Amino acid sequence: MSAQKVLDLIKENSIQFVDFRFVDLSGRAHHITLPSTEVDADTFVNGVAFDGSSIPGFRGIEESDMVMMPDTEAVYVDPFTDHPTLNVMCNIHTPEGDRYDRDPRSIAHKAEEFLQSAGVGTDAFFAPESEFFIFDDVRYESSMNTSFYSVDSEEAAWNTGRKEEGGNLGFKVGVKGGYVPVAPMDTQQDIRSEMVRLMQETGLRVERHHHEVATAGQGEINFRFDTLTKTADNLLKYKYIVHNVARQYGKVATFMPKPMFGDNGSGMHVHTSIFDNGEPLFYEKGAYANLSQLALHYIGGILYHAPALIALTNPSTNSFKRLVPGYEAPVNLVFSKGNRSAAVRIPVAAVTAKGCRIEFRTPDSTANPYLAFAAMLMAGLDGIKRKLDPKELGYGPFDKNIYELSDEEKSEIRSVPGSLDEALDALEADSEFLTEGGVFSPDFIANYVAFKREEAKAVSIRVHPHEYSLYFGC
Repeated sequence: MSAQKVLDLIKENSIQFVDFRFVDLSGRAHHITLPSTEVDADTFVNGVAFDGSSIPGFRGIEESDMVMMPDTEAVYVDPFTDHPTLNVMCNIHTPEGDRYDRDPRSIAHKAEEFLQSAGVGTDAFFAPESEFFIFDDVRYESSMNTSFYSVDSEEAAWNTGRKEEGGNLGFKVGVKGGYVPVAPMDTQQDIRSEMVRLMQETGLRVERHHHEVATAGQGEINFRFDTLTKTADNLLKYKYIVHNVARQYGKVATFMPKPMFGDNGSGMHVHTSIFDNGEPLFYEKGAYANLSQLALHYIGGILYHAPALIALTNPSTNSFKRLVPGYEAPVNLVFSKGNRSAAVRIPVAAVTAKGCRIEFRTPDSTANPYLAFAAMLMAGLDGIKRKLDPKELGYGPFDKNIYELSDEEKSEIRSVPGSLDEALDALEADSEFLTEGGVFSPDFIANYVAFKREEAKAVSIRVHPHEYSLYFGC
């Protein structure tokens, strides 16, 4: 919509405040709020100034002035504020008016522009399945003399004998026993339904919601696919609503990949496809999983570049606590139809030509979606450009349970990196596919690697509680 239509929307809805938002390197939203009386047509031309030096990974204090440029296509009325507030997503520009090359949202736009200039198609569609936990209590501390975390849930398997509930009502969710049970086992139906209601109210098209596999309140809500940047915007909106509805219910939601030991973690399986002026390019009837050769080349690019890609799709030290065999974790760099133990799965149930897509199962929700989706698209486009055939490269298809293969058979399958540092090493060694067309700049990649290495170092140098179990009696 135009700036004038946004101004009309402010008037029609008696909006009192306008909240201008941008996303940082880690994928977290930040905001500055203006009274609606201070917002006019010039605001959408000149933008809103902010201090970039106060955002980790952005700019030094000597070049801190930056500008949020509102995107009039990314607005919605905030469902949580007491005073009527309109949220507006923004791109980041320099004071000179240039797109800031460390702005994740601008990178997403450039990836979409590169797709069109490459002559492959007109639109790349993405649909993330972002899982989360809803806990009743979360406590953690990391200091010089203390390190611990503790989470609790009325649903948790460890609470079958708890007396503090004032009368334990049973019906706890067993370890790996939480996939789509009905009430009273599933205690979070109404919470998820309220989340869905608000998502619909703010413009998301929600397809379904359900309890997920893990004990202690794991859930999933699926919303409709859209183009790259719009889907990333929608995912930020989705997480904002999940976090705040949980808080309204006196609970806390987290998208952390592995918040507890011994059960499934939370992933963000990402479905993607490419269309050309409305025509699907991934479909070929009768071929393996009805996939076109172009789709196979796209898969080849994803799997070939996966070690580097994972530095952007699984960018936390905690990501690699989830990426271990035995918890439905997609650690094997192969593709398959319907097989959830493969990094790339091709859904085949009730799929039409327009619904034909690939599912990259490795990512998680610590990823900045603008960066993750852009990087996935660039890897796939490189596979198309270089005609990388995943069959010839040894990436499958594997249509049996990979976890049940012999050690000899498993030795032929590449696995994901074992740590964040390993993934960052891979990104440093393989980043040219990202810099094609100036989508990711070399400066961005170097800055990103340095930023993430500091996170990895912060974890590696601290005493781990389990080390007391292993070594205190030495």
